Amino acid sequence: MSRVCQITGKKAMGGHNVSHSNIKTKRQFRPNLHTKKFFVPELDDYVVLKVSAKGIRNINKKGVWNCIIEASEKGIIK
Repeated sequence: MSRVCQITGKKAMGGHNVSHSNIKTKRQFRPNLHTKKFFVPELDDYVVLKVSAKGIRNINKKGVWNCIIEASEKGIIK
């Protein structure tokens, strides 16, 4: 599962580089992913997740366990 956020489900999307002369070439917009280790008190263990910057903010707001449950309900984490 490379280049996909395990919390938000963000993945790379396509687009164009547009030059001054309006020539368009293909490019990819990739999410800002980080491999982070989070402590889950409910499991009393650490979990390693590949999360985007927005995913880290969601974890800080809601808690890691709630975010993992939400992601599994949405089908992002299996």
